[in-house]
Amino acid sequence: MERSFAREVGSLSLGAGQTFHGEGILAVTKALLQSGVSYIGGYQGAPVSHLIDVLGDAQGLLRDLGIYFENSASEAGAAAMLGASIHYPVRGAVTWKSTVGTNVASDALSNLASAGVKGGALIILGEDYGDGSSIIQERTHAFAMKSQIWLMDPRPNLASIVDSVERGFELSEASQTPVMMQLRIRACHVHGSFVCKDNVAPAVSTRLGLRDGKFDYAKINLPPSTYEHERQKVQVRWPAALDYIRRARLNEQFPGKRSNLGLVVPGGLYNGVIRALQQLGLADVFGDSDVPIYVLNVVYPLVPDELQAFCQDKEAVLVVEEGQPNYIEESLNAMLRTAGLSARVHGKDVFPLAGEYTGETMLRGISEYLQQARPATPAGDALRQVTQGLTGHKQAAAQALGEPVPNRPPGFCVGCPERPVFSAIKMVQQKLGPLHVSADIGCHTFGTLAPFNIGSTVLGYGLGLASSSGIAPLMDKRVVSVMGDGGFWHNGFTSGVVNAMYNNQDSVLVILKNGYTSATGTQAIPSSPSQPATKPLTLDIEAALRGVGVKWLRKVPSYQVADMKRTLDEAMTTPEGGLKVIIADGECQLERQRRIKPLNAQKLKDGQRVVRTRFGIDDDVCTGDHSCIRLSGCPSLSIKPNPSALRTDPVATVNQGCVGCGLCGEVAHAAQLCPSFFKAEIVQNAGRWERRVDGWRRRIIHAMAGRPRVVQGARA
Repeated sequence: MERSFAREVGSLSLGAGQTFHGEGILAVTKALLQSGVSYIGGYQGAPVSHLIDVLGDAQGLLRDLGIYFENSASEAGAAAMLGASIHYPVRGAVTWKSTVGTNVASDALSNLASAGVKGGALIILGEDYGDGSSIIQERTHAFAMKSQIWLMDPRPNLASIVDSVERGFELSEASQTPVMMQLRIRACHVHGSFVCKDNVAPAVSTRLGLRDGKFDYAKINLPPSTYEHERQKVQVRWPAALDYIRRARLNEQFPGKRSNLGLVVPGGLYNGVIRALQQLGLADVFGDSDVPIYVLNVVYPLVPDELQAFCQDKEAVLVVEEGQPNYIEESLNAMLRTAGLSARVHGKDVFPLAGEYTGETMLRGISEYLQQARPATPAGDALRQVTQGLTGHKQAAAQALGEPVPNRPPGFCVGCPERPVFSAIKMVQQKLGPLHVSADIGCHTFGTLAPFNIGSTVLGYGLGLASSSGIAPLMDKRVVSVMGDGGFWHNGFTSGVVNAMYNNQDSVLVILKNGYTSATGTQAIPSSPSQPATKPLTLDIEAALRGVGVKWLRKVPSYQVADMKRTLDEAMTTPEGGLKVIIADGECQLERQRRIKPLNAQKLKDGQRVVRTRFGIDDDVCTGDHSCIRLSGCPSLSIKPNPSALRTDPVATVNQGCVGCGLCGEVAHAAQLCPSFFKAEIVQNAGRWERRVDGWRRRIIHAMAGRPRVVQGARA
C-alpha cells in the first residue's frame, strides 16, 4: 500500500466518551462503524483512495462487527452493491473518486435513485476539483440534481464530518433516497479530534443474515414503475428530505453584528471563508464572524424557507460557490424573487467564474463584495488597503525574480518500469515516423509529458484501446494503444480487448503490467504479485487475453529496451492482422523499494552482506550530447559542469536518487548512443575475500593511474 494504517486503526475501537485524534479519512471510517453499517465497498481514487487502505487494514475489526467489506473491481461495481439497501433495512456505504468515478457508476446510480432505498445508502465521494486535481474539472452537483440524489458538503472539521456521515444515513432513510457526501482533499487530510460513540454491530450482518429474499415489482425499473418513481421523487422523497434537513438542523447559521450583510457558504468552503474574514479583521481566531454566515452542509436540495429567512433583513448576500454552473447562486436568486425579497445576490460578479477558490481568491472575492455592499464607508478604503497588502506579495516576488517561475509538471518516479516502454516507443517513431498513440489513465499518462510527449488522446480509465477503434481504420500505419494492468481489469478487458477482437481491429496494444493500481497508492488488483493471504492469485492477464482469442501475444521485461523496441517493430510491421498485444512486465519500482528497503536494513543490522546497484557516467567519455536524458527522462539523470578545461558542454551525471534499474544504460545501448555508462555494485558488510580482492584492484588502478604518459603537453 501507499502507507499502512495498521497502527492507526486501533483508534477505531474507541468507545463512548473517549476522544479520537487523527485524520479526516480515519474519522469517516470511525463514523461508519458508529452508524451500524452492514456493508462497505469502493474503488480507490484520490483524494479518498486511502479510505480503502484503512478499511483493508481494519478487516479484523470489521469481521468482529459482522461488516462485509469489498474492494470493488470498479466504481460501477461499488454502486451496484447499494442495491442491497433497496429492499432490506440494511445500511451500506461505498466510496470512489468523483466526478470520473461517478460517471463510471452512473448506470447503477440512476437505477438506485429511481427505485429508492429502504436502508440508508451513503456514497462518500472524493471531490477532486481545483488546482491540485488530477482530472477534468467537473463537480458532483450536476449529477446529484439530475438523478435526485441528495448531496452533503460538511465543514472540514472532524466533528462535522462524523456528524454528516451519521446524519447522512438518517437522511437517506427518512427520504428513501441515496445520499452523496463529498469530501475535498483538505477535508480528507484535515487533522483534529471528536468525542466518540460506541461502534454499532449492524442488525443484519455476516453474523446475523437475512432469512428470505424479497420481491416487489414496484421497485423494478420498468414502466409503469418508473413513472411512479418519478412522482415519488418530487412529491414524496423531496418533501421528506427537506423536512428532515430542517428538523435535524443539518445546515448551520452563525450570527454576526453586521446583520445587513450575509454569506451563503457550502460547508466544504467554510474554513477558507473564515480565514479570509480573519485576515480582513472581520473574524477572530475562534471563528466568530462579524458577518452572518449560513453554512450549507447539504448543498442539494436547498431549503427555501431557511434561505429566505436568513436573507429577510439583508441588503446584500454573497454566495461562495466554486465552478460553473453557479447552481446555488441562481437558485437563491429565484427563491428571493419568488418571496418578494429585495436582497442583492453577489457571487460570480466578485469571484472567478471557474476554478478553485484558493486563499488569495477567497480574500479578493470577499473583500470586493464588502466594498460593493458598503462602497461609501471608510471601511471600504481600509479593506482595499488590507487586501492589497495581503495579496501584493506575488507581484513583489515576480518583480524580484525578473522572469516567470517555470512550470513543474509531474513525471515518472525514479526507476519506474513504464519509462523504458516510452523510450522504446520514441525510438520506434524515429524509424516509422509519428504514430497515433491512444493513451490511458494511470501513471503511464505521464508519458504524454516531456521528454516523451507520447499520447494523442486520453479518454478514460481502461479506454486506451477502445478510443483507438475510431482512428485505427483511418490511419495508414497501425495505431498503438497503452493500457495499465489496473485499467485492464477495471474496464479495458471488456471495453477494449473484447471490442477489438469482436471487430477484428488491426492495431497494437501495450499493457503495462506493474502489478498494482500504482497511481492511487499501489492497491492490489486481481493480478497483483502480492495478494493478501485471503485472496490467492487467481487471475492472469495472459490467460484472459488468450481466452478471448488473442493469438499475437508477446511478454517483454519492461527494462529491456532493445527487446521492447524490437517487439514493437515486429508488431507494427508484421503482415499478420488482428490485435497484437505486448505485455511490458515490470513491478512498480516504488512498491519494490518499499519492500526491499526494510529487508536490506534488517540485513545490515544483522551484519549480513547487502549489495546495491548504482549506475554512473564516465566524465571523460561523455560527449555532452545528452540523448540519454532526452530518451529516458529519469529524474536521477542530470547534468553537471564539464571537469575538462578544454570542453565547455556540461556532462551527464547520475545523482544519488538512482535505484539501479539500469534504464539509462539500456537506453544508451538500444539507441547506440555512447559507452559512457558504467554499472557499479556497492557492497556492505563485504566478506574477507571481497575486501582482499578490492584492495588488489585499488592498488593496480592506482599504479596505472599514477604514471601518466605525457604527449605534447597533454595527459594521455
